[in-house]
Amino acid sequence: MTKAMKSLIKSGVTSAIILMAIGIQATRAADIDNWGDVIAKSKGQTVYWNAWGGSPRINDYISWVAGEVKQRYGVKVEHVKVKDTANVVATVVAEKAAGKDENGKVDLIWINGENFAAMKRQELLLNPSWADKLPNSKYVDVENKPTITFDFTIATDGLESPWGGAKLVFFYDKARNTQLPDSVKGLVEWAKANPGRFTYPQPPNFIGSTFLKQALSELAPEPAKLLKPVIETEFETVVEPLFELLDELHPVMWRKARTFPANHVAMRQLMADKELDIIFAFNPSFASSAIANSELPDTVRSFVFSGGTLGNTHFVAIPYNASAREGSLVLANFLLSPLAQAHKQDPEIWGDPTVLNIDKMDSGDKKRFEDLELGIATLRPDELGPMLPEPHPSWMNRIEKEWEQRYAVGN
Repeated sequence: MTKAMKSLIKSGVTSAIILMAIGIQATRAADIDNWGDVIAKSKGQTVYWNAWGGSPRINDYISWVAGEVKQRYGVKVEHVKVKDTANVVATVVAEKAAGKDENGKVDLIWINGENFAAMKRQELLLNPSWADKLPNSKYVDVENKPTITFDFTIATDGLESPWGGAKLVFFYDKARNTQLPDSVKGLVEWAKANPGRFTYPQPPNFIGSTFLKQALSELAPEPAKLLKPVIETEFETVVEPLFELLDELHPVMWRKARTFPANHVAMRQLMADKELDIIFAFNPSFASSAIANSELPDTVRSFVFSGGTLGNTHFVAIPYNASAREGSLVLANFLLSPLAQAHKQDPEIWGDPTVLNIDKMDSGDKKRFEDLELGIATLRPDELGPMLPEPHPSWMNRIEKEWEQRYAVGN
């Protein structure tokens, strides 16, 4: 019941009128258990999908999705290109504070663990559970991918829908470099021997923060502490090895860490320009996709640390006050289709790993994946090494603030 309806009750409006108002609201949203009803009510809706807009290749994929969804379901998709998902969350927070519980500006969000945790905690997500009721959720590989049901240690509870896998992978040009580090400590030693040839994006950029999490996961004296919320009295002890390592690394980084690249796309360009020898991304197909699009030389290859690298799943979520709820459900469901997932995994399109279990598909859909050429720089699944779990979101919030105080330009 909305705040407006509660105020009607307090003001003494008759129960008949109240029930009528509730009934009108109930007709707005389709019953997800009746997918035909969802499809019918989605037609003609416009979904404002707030998603990172920093990669032309990803933007092109989203445009392809928009065309398919428009043609198949009559749902229009507008890609609202964002730099920081936290700003999108702030919009929904402001709308809730203003009592705007319907017709919100945001319909769908490409979301990560920190922002999902914040939205779930503040009850900003469409509820009850919907993601596990989408027709195409039957293909999702929940059996082998625990990061689908726990996002940065937070239970997803069907409040966000997976649409891509991720694992931290490093890249090098074998024409210029053959000695590779096997840990973050080894990376520091490599950087000392090759000054100016490594860097990372400035936090809170997601990939930059991921590098910090990788280092912390390797260095923390008790890694199990990272899977639980920060205990403030223990914070400095746990993170001390991380900042000691960064103090050692920064003087030998690209431009001596006086400036940082904006994101992994900028790092890719620095490698193409032969300014960097090692870069990284949260996508095992990143280098193959870049080679296919003539953005990196065909001598670039991938490597991981034998002790493991971070892995997770990325999701889409629907705010509680979304205007195009049915259209958002239809879009989220299409993103889980074998067609959309195979197209996305093609390195010439994006190269983003699927969240589906191919064994759950029929022969025609299996063939979509079997026919994919993953590329010369993509490691096979059995070469990707162990997957390190993401820390609890509270760790990244605190570490980013600490990093800002210590290293941000101007401090």
